[in-house]
Amino acid sequence: MSQAKQPNVLFIIADDHRAESIHALGNKDVLTPTLDALTKEGTSFCNTHIMGGLTGAVCAPSRACVNSGLSIFRSMIGNDVTNWDHAVTLRSDVVLMPQALKDAGYVTHAVGKWHNDKPSFARSFIGGDKLFFYGMSDHWKVPVQDFDPSGLYPAEREYIADWFSSELFTDAAVQFVENYAEDQPFYLYIAYTSPHDPRTAPEPYASMYHPNELKLPHNYSTAFPFDNGDMDVRDEHLASKPRNEDEIRRHIADYYGMITHMDAQIARVIDTLKAKGIYDNTLIVYTADHGISIGQHGLMGKQNMFQHSIHIPLIIKGPGLPSGQQVRALTSNIDIFPTVAELCGVPLPATDGSSMLPLLQNGAPSKEVVGTVYADIQRSIRDERWKLIRYYVSPSSGRGTDRIQLFDLEQDPWETTDVSNLSSNAEHIERLSAAMQAWMVENDDILQEIPVRLSSSQ
Repeated sequence: MSQAKQPNVLFIIADDHRAESIHALGNKDVLTPTLDALTKEGTSFCNTHIMGGLTGAVCAPSRACVNSGLSIFRSMIGNDVTNWDHAVTLRSDVVLMPQALKDAGYVTHAVGKWHNDKPSFARSFIGGDKLFFYGMSDHWKVPVQDFDPSGLYPAEREYIADWFSSELFTDAAVQFVENYAEDQPFYLYIAYTSPHDPRTAPEPYASMYHPNELKLPHNYSTAFPFDNGDMDVRDEHLASKPRNEDEIRRHIADYYGMITHMDAQIARVIDTLKAKGIYDNTLIVYTADHGISIGQHGLMGKQNMFQHSIHIPLIIKGPGLPSGQQVRALTSNIDIFPTVAELCGVPLPATDGSSMLPLLQNGAPSKEVVGTVYADIQRSIRDERWKLIRYYVSPSSGRGTDRIQLFDLEQDPWETTDVSNLSSNAEHIERLSAAMQAWMVENDDILQEIPVRLSSSQ
């Protein structure tokens, strides 16, 4: 097989993998040897945040942001937070990352989860296997479809794949790489459903972590202190209330088991690239759709604005990229598509994001702020040190609390102490409030007409 001039692309996106749960990036409790090796060989963008979501299933709009490079208010067909279709369906005129690469001559092939609409998938890929069009399922009985050239993917074509999800998807990816014999470069998209619950990894991973040996996070709490607008969402019922330390340790152990098992599956794909002789000319991207709480701040899900839920891993390894570099500049998941396009020499459609490659140069300017949204009840904005969270009473449901929180992430990275009530921080609240309002207007936020609070109601 002749070597493509443009790099092949292996794009891996996990489900619920928070940024801190990688051994090489600071969490010594979890074992991730494959991802650790990628951090040594590639570049880690250590301050990447999601743009957010409009419903409890944050994964669908977050994946839309990754694949479109657009604000969720511009990539989706609408912004009605009470309408599920508006949370998954992309506008037909939006050019997605795999679609742009396909149009530029790449062979685009998908494996695993596509939690957006089927027409957007059909226009993006020319091949695929073990395709999962839902948000979650039993990892041992996954409803999948084979690639459908018609792009329709009717429900009657589904079948249950009786194999653990991460292994099922990896088998399909390995088969694609082994059989690949085209002169064109490929774009292989692997979307794992791990480490999303139910966290039922196969042995020996299910028993790898002993709950009584795991530390609780510094921001563990038995309960969240006020109504954040979505205290009754599904995820918050995955553990008893008030939270119990032993139960949370068990959840963490299962979460780490899922991550380590997925890490081992990623190794199989990488080994296949090496055996094929194309590893050095393959751009590898690893990221996630969002993080997860699992006991932090007394929460279980991702429907909040704390770092454990909105801060995601992003590791990029490939030709011409520095090895072992950790970029601390603020970035967003809408910046991923522009970065991949530049690395592949592919024309980029209009996006709201920007390539992160200039950040690899000394002195390149960082974003001043990054913002995140959740439904019509929460917004956050942060700069390099300070973070403001704004809580609203939902116009659609009446749930929530009208208040703010302010955190000094330099002194308090676990966000344990709200300092919004200190008069000395008034300037930070005013500055970030103005930045939040400007960011909301810039991104067509549905709540931009509601003033940002300048004081806490503590």
